[in-house]
Amino acid sequence: MKLLRHGPKGQERPALLDAEGRLRCLHALLGDITPATLAPAALAALARIDVQSLPEVPPGRLAVPWTGMGKFVAIGLNYADHAAESGLPVPKEPIVFMKTPSCAVGAEHAVVLPQGSVKTDWEVELGVVIGTRARYVSEAQALQHVAGYCVVNDISEREFQLERGGQWDKGKGCDTFGPIGPWLVTADEVGDPQRLAMWLDVNGRRCQTGNTATMIFGVAQIVSYLSRFMTLEPGDLITTGTPPGVGMGMKPAPMYLRPGDVMTLGIDKLGQQRQAVHAWDPALIDT
Repeated sequence: MKLLRHGPKGQERPALLDAEGRLRCLHALLGDITPATLAPAALAALARIDVQSLPEVPPGRLAVPWTGMGKFVAIGLNYADHAAESGLPVPKEPIVFMKTPSCAVGAEHAVVLPQGSVKTDWEVELGVVIGTRARYVSEAQALQHVAGYCVVNDISEREFQLERGGQWDKGKGCDTFGPIGPWLVTADEVGDPQRLAMWLDVNGRRCQTGNTATMIFGVAQIVSYLSRFMTLEPGDLITTGTPPGVGMGMKPAPMYLRPGDVMTLGIDKLGQQRQAVHAWDPALIDT
């Protein structure tokens, strides 16, 4: 299933996308798409519904496809060729940092540059959504805890991240720096998460082309690894790293986002995103 939430801010309604690309309203069945919705039994019950019996609705503003995200965990330098373009060694263990849940926005939300930003960058990534609690799980069991997958654009302010001291988090959690969706696609529909092509364009120019097959640490490894250091709860999101082609690695000189730029990006089976870049304007953040 492809699950989503749409509508005006504060009035989002749950829906699913049918096989013909039409939105089918779930509001009569679900108040919202919450962590409880992501449990295996709840997803199985939804899968048994006659989709054609659900009312068709016109699309509205896309929101994050589920509500109640507790943690937004990220993995850095998880593609060897991206580590190389960053001038950093291939990690021996996953590099873990946090993005703030408050940076999460829908797939077509404006990306608003923070005050003083001169090095804001893009990163297309595979997002992993947890469906059942994971604590000290093995790699063999890890995918059983995954409800589904989504496209994530891990927007990053490189000066804040790398030149201002301390942790990476400062450049990763700014408002609007976590576009997610358009859908949460359930794990059964995705199949093997290590066989997904991915891409990102800026102003129509292809910048990133990659495949999850080239991850250093696969999804099962990441979920198992993280579960040793933190309890992963339903609704938590893990974003798993980016292939090469980020602005910081452009030759002969880096290329960063400016107001007026447009990013389009996508991952096989998971849909596409589009974001326009804007100068700092707090009114755009809360739309």
